[in-house]
Amino acid sequence: MLEVMRASRLTQFPISPALRETHGFKGRLTFFLLLAAALVFTFAALGHDIHTSGTQLEMGWPVVVLVVALLIALGFEFINGFHDTANAVATVIYTNAMPPRLAVAWSGLWNFLGVLLSSGAVAFAIVSLLPLDLLLKADSSAGLAMIFALLIASILWNLGTWWLGLPVSSSHTLIGSIVGIGLAHGAMAGHLGLSGNAWSQLLTVGYALFLSPVVGFFAAFVLLRVASSTLRNRALFHAPEGRTPPPRWIRAILILTCTGVSFAHGSNDGQKGIGLIMLILIATVPLAFAVDRAHSPEQTRQLLALTQASQEQLHRTGGSPAADPRQALLSYQEDELVRPDLLPSLGSVIGDISARLERYGQIDQVPAEEVQDLRNDLYLSLETIRLLDRSDQHFELETWSSLQALRQGGEQAIRFIPIWVKVAVALALGLGTLVGWRRIVTTVGEGIGKTPLTYAQGASAQLVAMLTIGAADVFGLPVSTTQVLSSGVAGTMAASGSGLQWPTIRNMLLAWVLTLPAAIGLAAGLYWLFTRLL
Repeated sequence: MLEVMRASRLTQFPISPALRETHGFKGRLTFFLLLAAALVFTFAALGHDIHTSGTQLEMGWPVVVLVVALLIALGFEFINGFHDTANAVATVIYTNAMPPRLAVAWSGLWNFLGVLLSSGAVAFAIVSLLPLDLLLKADSSAGLAMIFALLIASILWNLGTWWLGLPVSSSHTLIGSIVGIGLAHGAMAGHLGLSGNAWSQLLTVGYALFLSPVVGFFAAFVLLRVASSTLRNRALFHAPEGRTPPPRWIRAILILTCTGVSFAHGSNDGQKGIGLIMLILIATVPLAFAVDRAHSPEQTRQLLALTQASQEQLHRTGGSPAADPRQALLSYQEDELVRPDLLPSLGSVIGDISARLERYGQIDQVPAEEVQDLRNDLYLSLETIRLLDRSDQHFELETWSSLQALRQGGEQAIRFIPIWVKVAVALALGLGTLVGWRRIVTTVGEGIGKTPLTYAQGASAQLVAMLTIGAADVFGLPVSTTQVLSSGVAGTMAASGSGLQWPTIRNMLLAWVLTLPAAIGLAAGLYWLFTRLL
């Protein structure tokens, strides 16, 4: 089956001469020196943070787990770089708007900047989709099994589709892996099903599987038809001869859209790697990374005041907390049913947070054995407040205001990203763009249509992709950039009457449809295996 898919991907006309160029010895040496420097920087910065926190990390198994997990997480971002960046540079390369090496380096730079300038919101949003009880015991064997299963399942599917030259969405793969872990964890615990948040994300990906190709195909189809009827320069609608660059304004559009797609990819996908690395650090070195040790005394005093105010407001609602308040909050995360003891239980957990902060005065003074408990109580309380905010539960204005202020203040204490983590992910994603991109580029540029890509086709597909990303960010539309661009190229081929290579189209559609179930199955199987081994 795989060999048939691989063989059918081969194009019907010669590969672009520009893609036949390979990196010489100096290019390879420069790449490996950059890679080595990135790894040295990452582990030196990690060692500094661990030393500063006073953590006594035992040599042996804990160090091995930390190093291996970080290397796998950075490897995931590295693969993401060359797997997804090809979509941004394919049209630029095939229309000769930029030489391949320059295009890939340019895309890598903007991926790098996208990660560095990202807000971090996506990083923690993706982590919050994992089973909450596993997140609260991320330092356990089950938590480590979750981390390794999530990363390895995503890497295996991304590498497999890359080897076949099939452009698929890395985000869909990651979401599928998260769902797989949730299903496997639930089944092993004796109950099936997912949290409402995970179901919501699964439905979002399902919408994207349908919406992205439709938007990409028809938007690019219409745009090329409009361009064909309004532009008089017919050379725009012919394939480049040799390495002839496009007209300046078309070239500017192609480079601008390549830049926009690359920056957006780094800003969005890079954050997912950041979230996974923070999860690894919290699980393996909780004293250094479970809470923000740079939290100032003033911030701690403000957080203490917010916990005291919220506890008092919740106490006024009446009722008694459950025998196990934390379990009551966990149950609410699973079914979102507001029971009589929910608000008193929330007040009880917030009271424990307040007592710890008052006892030690500053977050970095909390003893090592209590740091993880403090983080878990904060995380569980903030997630409960978030769900209550979107429920039908009604609060007095003062109570609601106190809880929202606590949520904001608490997130500052636990949702932080060391700058070196951003730089490490940015380097992994940026360096990943420099290798392995030819397979996907060849499919997008030569394997979709029966004729080579023209200037107008490349500009239309790339412009649709960039505008779609912008619309998705503004309106929260569930679209995949990979699928929009690939189907956009197909739309331009159909609009020009060039014809489509149906074996490639079939394989792409099959890969898109199989991404979710394959990632779910891989992650579930690996999670079950790792829980037996760790």
